[in-house]
Amino acid sequence: MSARILVVDDVPANVRLLEAKLTAEYFQVITAHDGASALACVEEHNPDLILSDIMMPGMDGFELCERLKADPRSAHIPVVMVTALNEARDRVRGLEAGADDFLTKPVNTLVLISRVKSLIRLKHMTDELRVRRATAGREIGLDFNAPLGRRARFLIVENSRLAAEQLTRELSADGQEVTWEPDPDAATVLSRREDFDVLIVNLRLGQADGLRLCAAFRSQEQTRHTPILLIIDDNDLPRLSQGMEVGVTDYLVRPFDPNELRARCRTQVRRRRYHDQLKSLLFDSVSMAYSDPLTGLFNRRYLFAHLEHKVGELDDSTKRLAVLMIDIDRFKLVNDSFGHGFGDEVLRGVAHCIADGLRDSDMVARYGGEEFVVVMPNTTAAEAVGVADRLREAVSRLNFVTPGADKTPLPVTVSVGVASSSAAVSTVDALIESADRALYEAKRSGRNATVVGTPYGTSHDSLCAEAG
Repeated sequence: MSARILVVDDVPANVRLLEAKLTAEYFQVITAHDGASALACVEEHNPDLILSDIMMPGMDGFELCERLKADPRSAHIPVVMVTALNEARDRVRGLEAGADDFLTKPVNTLVLISRVKSLIRLKHMTDELRVRRATAGREIGLDFNAPLGRRARFLIVENSRLAAEQLTRELSADGQEVTWEPDPDAATVLSRREDFDVLIVNLRLGQADGLRLCAAFRSQEQTRHTPILLIIDDNDLPRLSQGMEVGVTDYLVRPFDPNELRARCRTQVRRRRYHDQLKSLLFDSVSMAYSDPLTGLFNRRYLFAHLEHKVGELDDSTKRLAVLMIDIDRFKLVNDSFGHGFGDEVLRGVAHCIADGLRDSDMVARYGGEEFVVVMPNTTAAEAVGVADRLREAVSRLNFVTPGADKTPLPVTVSVGVASSSAAVSTVDALIESADRALYEAKRSGRNATVVGTPYGTSHDSLCAEAG
């Protein structure tokens, strides 16, 4: 995971320590020694995450965070406060200033890296929605710190009645609506029927595993992007990195301060609603001019506008971009044999299959005819090959039945050309051309295949090995 992280601290030794921990995980680190220089760095470098000390001369960390969150250009950047202060009131003050987390020195490396990776994943998703909003020619026009408005809905999954009653009492006092469900299976079913703003899960659920429940929430469409707050004990910290990997967005260590619980929950609700508003504004602003009427995907016009934005980010050495060009094999024969109506059914089915197999941060467009293009930010060529092969397999499992009395099953496959950004491929035209040449090779090699663009001199097999 590539990202640029700004470390702000007036003590050089602290900066060097954090820089060493982060660069060991292949993050790019920039540094600032006070609040004023940090603001200048944010404007110049647009970091993906900020780690800031609190006790600094002049502008302290609280004021720095407040100023960052008050600026629409930086309000969406996650801020983690790293400090020697360990009082609950300090954590609450930091969270209320807009910080996303509060880590105490000496920093636990496992907790630090897990938290950083989790917040950067959220940042990348938000960035992608912001880029798409800009692609559609509209300003963002959102206030990250706007009042929350309607009551938030919380689902608490906790097998202890006493603990659940405490959580319910504190959140209800904050004006929130709370539902308690002690049984993980029942909670999964409930989360599919009703819409919740935040899910609170106890790691220890008797015989059940809280992390398995979190993974189940992330695997279903209704809760894929719902914030999850994990409740843990001190000795559960080694499992925290697993939690972040399966999609936990925040955590609390027992015993916790009620004010900190409420502050963290408000932060999660605010992030969820900002994300939802971005998605809503995006869908509202992309008119029929940017949509393919047959498949509902973006069209070629939107594709090139979006790619221009993404390629424009490639001067940042931490960014990666991959493109898949996908073509339905022998599609002309389908149209000629069964008519264009059935051909349209196949086009729609394949389009939906591709879209369903992608991340929220990926974009798929109908390129023309039976060709589709997928744009995958923060993705290497090796990772793109894995996605391409997975999509080919998913399409091959689709169930199309030919019209007429016979009702014969019709197997459908696709071929995929892969291109990714490099010194040789760093423009929109170059990426499309590289993917198109690779697609031609996939067709020539027998179809239902994945081929990587030739500028890389890398075989499909070796990329699969690299992808693990």
